Amino acid sequence: MDRLDTYLTDGTITRVAKDKPPTTQAIRHLRQENVAFTGHLYTYVEKGGTTVSARELGVDEHRVIKTLVMEDEHRSPLIVLMHGDRQVSTKELARIIGAKQITPCTPETAHKHTGYLVGGTSPFGTRRQMPVYMEEGIAGLPEIIINGGKRGYLVQMAPAELIRVLKPTLVKVGI
Repeated sequence: MDRLDTYLTDGTITRVAKDKPPTTQAIRHLRQENVAFTGHLYTYVEKGGTTVSARELGVDEHRVIKTLVMEDEHRSPLIVLMHGDRQVSTKELARIIGAKQITPCTPETAHKHTGYLVGGTSPFGTRRQMPVYMEEGIAGLPEIIINGGKRGYLVQMAPAELIRVLKPTLVKVGI
C-alpha cells in the first residue's frame, strides 16, 4: 500500500496519500523554508523506535534519523540528531560542547521544550529554539528519513536541506 505524499519546493503536492498526512508544526516549518520532502505514514508502535519505522518503510535503519532532546548540567536543552542504529555518547558530546554532563530529557521535559510527544519529536518547528548537534555521518547520506512531528509520520529529504534549515553543529558522538 502506497501511503505517501510528496511536496515540492513550490508547495505543490504531487501525490496524495490514501491516509491524509498530518499538518504538524514541523510540516509548516518545512513548507515555510521551501524544503522538498516526501512524507511517509506508517503504523506507529509504542517504544518501537527507528527499528520499527525502518522495517515499516523498508529502509536501512541507518538512514532513519532520531531526534533526541537532551540537557546539560544547567538544564539547558539541546537536540541531537543520530542515526537510528546508533547511540549517543553523552560523555563525548559533553566534552565537545564544553559541558560537565549531558543527559536525556524526561518525556515531559522534552514535550515542554519541543511541543512534540516522544515518538513524534521533530527537530523542525520546535516550541523553543535549541542548539542542534548532528552526527557528522548523516551529512554524507544521499537521503534521510526523520520525524515529521507526529507519531507514525516521517519525512524524507536530502541532508543538505536539513543542514540549510537547522544549521546544526556537526559532531562525532555515535557509538
